Amino acid sequence: MNIKFLLVAVILFTNALSAQKLNNLKEAEKIHQNSTKQELANINQIDSLMATCYERGLFNGNVLIAKNDKIIYQKSFGFTDETKQTALSNNSIFNIGSIAKEFNAVSIMILAERGLLNLDDKISKFNLGLPKWSEKITIRHLINYASGIPRIDPLVPKNDEEAWKILRNGDSLLFEPGTAYRYDNSNVFLQRRIIEKVSGIPYEEFVTKNIIKPLKMTNSVFEPKIGYKNRTSCYDFDNLKCPELEFISGWLWVDINDLYKWIKAMNNNRLISKESFYTLLQNPYAIDEGGSLGRYFEKDELQRHNGVSYKFESIFLNDFKNKITIILLSNNLNRVWDLGHIIHNLMLGKEYEIPKKSIYRAIRKEALNDVDKGIETYYFLKKNSEKEYSFANPSELNTLGYELLRAGKNIESIEIFKLATKEFSTNANLFDSLGEAYYANKQYDLALNSYEKAIKFGGTNGNAEKMIDKIKKIEENN
Repeated sequence: MNIKFLLVAVILFTNALSAQKLNNLKEAEKIHQNSTKQELANINQIDSLMATCYERGLFNGNVLIAKNDKIIYQKSFGFTDETKQTALSNNSIFNIGSIAKEFNAVSIMILAERGLLNLDDKISKFNLGLPKWSEKITIRHLINYASGIPRIDPLVPKNDEEAWKILRNGDSLLFEPGTAYRYDNSNVFLQRRIIEKVSGIPYEEFVTKNIIKPLKMTNSVFEPKIGYKNRTSCYDFDNLKCPELEFISGWLWVDINDLYKWIKAMNNNRLISKESFYTLLQNPYAIDEGGSLGRYFEKDELQRHNGVSYKFESIFLNDFKNKITIILLSNNLNRVWDLGHIIHNLMLGKEYEIPKKSIYRAIRKEALNDVDKGIETYYFLKKNSEKEYSFANPSELNTLGYELLRAGKNIESIEIFKLATKEFSTNANLFDSLGEAYYANKQYDLALNSYEKAIKFGGTNGNAEKMIDKIKKIEENN
């Protein structure tokens, strides 16, 4: 590499981190001046947790924590994109994935409270050119993912026009409305189109007029293009940029402060009534699945909503009982789910454990090139750095095994799954995975043996049995 180029890269990297550090210090100073002793103790613990997670490659993003409607911790860790030339700040705009679906759900309730629609209206009422099944489905079904309408695969329609074709050409429902639950973007798509039909203006305009401007969400924008001010891009742990998703319209990107404004507005009934808010929180068709505002744990009075889009990952925990809000936004597919709950436990004075480094990430690149060397590195790290890496989590090796399998490296994936079943000798799911790899490699006897062990150790919700029947039919035909 050119030495001059390397020197410039190092300078840019250092300057970016210095700017981030200064911004973090300013935020910390403001927060510390108005914090109680208990809050300061929590702040120090949280800061240590987040710094360790960043150092271990487990978090690249922004974090905000509030208690009693007061921000007690806010910080940025890492960079806006794979070039690592621009540090994240409080103004960085993220794709928040499914959390953005909250804006269409609340828009529906705004229209309902104005008397412009009823949740029990059939969607056929809105003359959207849909098949006869639209006469069975209500808006209430749509906001609770209980409609049964044809699925819109995120990788298939590249725009609204293509999504319309899928729905208008789908003659049958997946299930009778109200009898089951299926989390799918087709429900979201139709919500947005109904909002347009009833309001007479584009969905984005309705949200801007009725949500973004009243809440002074000054750094939120619909689907910003690359190069837009403060926009982040997602990237993976090999510093490779993610592809940009072409999909249905209506996805609002926000910074962490604007998302906090949104959560506070919902908690304080600024846009919709408390009754309407709880209508969206509680799913009458699937209590354990949650509704349009994520999952609601009634016993704990806790709302949790997460979103994933390629390597963007976000989560917020909204604890009504203890008046705690935790928000984590990442553009590097990190451990935000775990971290959200760890921070919540910390705030409640419960025991918590700082996440360990990912053994999957530690051996991934080596295993993809030479699986034997990857396994050798696994055992080396287990012997010398066991306290530092996550050897107790079976999903780490399972994830690597499937990555190899998807890459067509059947033999290599078998070796990783064999390692996994050796390390976790009674884990039914891992034996099911090993069976799948053997099956893909047409080693049917070994696949049968693995599936039988999966059943012996607790089963895989019928998958192992189905695969055994499938293999036996293949063998009979041969």
